[in-house]
Amino acid sequence: MKLWGGRFGKNTDKLVEDFTASINFDCRLFEEDITGSIAHCRMLAKTGILTSEESEKIINGLEEITEEIRQGKLEFKAELEDIHMHVEKRLTEKIGPLGGKLHTARSRNDQVSLDMHLYLKKEIIKTVRLIAGLQKSLMVLAKNNMEAIMPGYTHLQRAQPVLFSHHLMAYFSMLERDAQRFKENYKRSDIMPLGAGALAGTSFPLDREYTAELLGFGNIYENSMDAVSDRDFVLEYLSNSSILMLHLSRLCEDIILWSSSEFDFIEIDDAFCTGSSIMPQKKNPDVAELVRGKTGRVYGNFFSLLTVMKSLPLTYNKDMQEDKEGVFDTIDTIQDCLEVMAPMIEKISVKEDKMRKAVEEDFSAATDLADHLVKKGMPFRQAHKVIGELVVFCLNQGKLLKDVSLEDLKQFSLSFDAQALQCLKPEKVVDSRNIRGGTSREQVEKFLKRAVEIQKGNEKY
Repeated sequence: MKLWGGRFGKNTDKLVEDFTASINFDCRLFEEDITGSIAHCRMLAKTGILTSEESEKIINGLEEITEEIRQGKLEFKAELEDIHMHVEKRLTEKIGPLGGKLHTARSRNDQVSLDMHLYLKKEIIKTVRLIAGLQKSLMVLAKNNMEAIMPGYTHLQRAQPVLFSHHLMAYFSMLERDAQRFKENYKRSDIMPLGAGALAGTSFPLDREYTAELLGFGNIYENSMDAVSDRDFVLEYLSNSSILMLHLSRLCEDIILWSSSEFDFIEIDDAFCTGSSIMPQKKNPDVAELVRGKTGRVYGNFFSLLTVMKSLPLTYNKDMQEDKEGVFDTIDTIQDCLEVMAPMIEKISVKEDKMRKAVEEDFSAATDLADHLVKKGMPFRQAHKVIGELVVFCLNQGKLLKDVSLEDLKQFSLSFDAQALQCLKPEKVVDSRNIRGGTSREQVEKFLKRAVEIQKGNEKY
């Protein structure tokens, strides 16, 4: 007989049992489920709904069940539907009918919502700390290569020279926004739904504040219908994860490009690459490619739950059971990606000479020549035209900017002087951007100092 079977005259069809059961994935919530049950039991004793002796027996039984599940001794069955029913059934087996009193003033609707709140709070903390680990690896690689100058790109065309460390720290900043989003997500997860019952609250004199205190919640849902139907905090985690994966995917794309023979700016450590089954010379950046590929499944989990929740009437609907598999998969995916990327980034070898050659054999200092003329009093639009004509001249002559002489420059403007040739040097180009957020060594070093405290804060979150 089902725990809810009193109203039914037939047994549930085996196909329906298998189709509606969630135990094969919500068993993951057993720690949170039992933690919530223990707090609920203590509150029932505090309010006199249970005696202290009853409460003690129930709690002892729940603690024993926790150990049984940890040791793999509790068999999960589809006919018991979910983790809540498994725990309650086992509790009744252990302590008799008293186990049935645990569900007083509680529904699976507010119970599962509680489990998800507790679970996400824990995983948000872990996620932020893993983000801190990747931030640290970016900082280490940046600090170890402060002299490396590379082309910066727009439209995947060489644009202006930048410090390699400046490029890396752009991803540090993206990750910091991700960390902040997850911290905000924690606030929306830190709300306790227990006490909402099925949807309308309960006629029992519960002390919800006491339960929240026992479980470490900072807030309580003020509306029982909202409490059991809200999955915004789950959607927010999936949304934040999608943005995080977007950033990881962009970083991985840069790594893949830089490690190619066409760029040849970096070398990925052998431990983070694989080979070809047919081409013995191949060294493939599979880790970076897989992270890039896994971005799609995280996006899919987010859009899947958005679609599930669209147009659902209040309050709880069985559709909402579909919230778990996607979020579990997302948690596993993003945490695996963060864990593997941190050591991969830190062990990258930088080919500073190849980067240097790239910035010397292009026209990426052209803007600095235009700025030189502007500082001499020429309007920028006129200076832009002059340098554009100079670039055409160089292309026709088979020259690079580093090859032009002062005489060449004066053909295009008499405002040029010997100082113009100095501004073509990559170090000068980089260090001239000495404003907050710029690519100069001074600014990058300042940001790295600030970044240490930011990263430590995430690490200790």
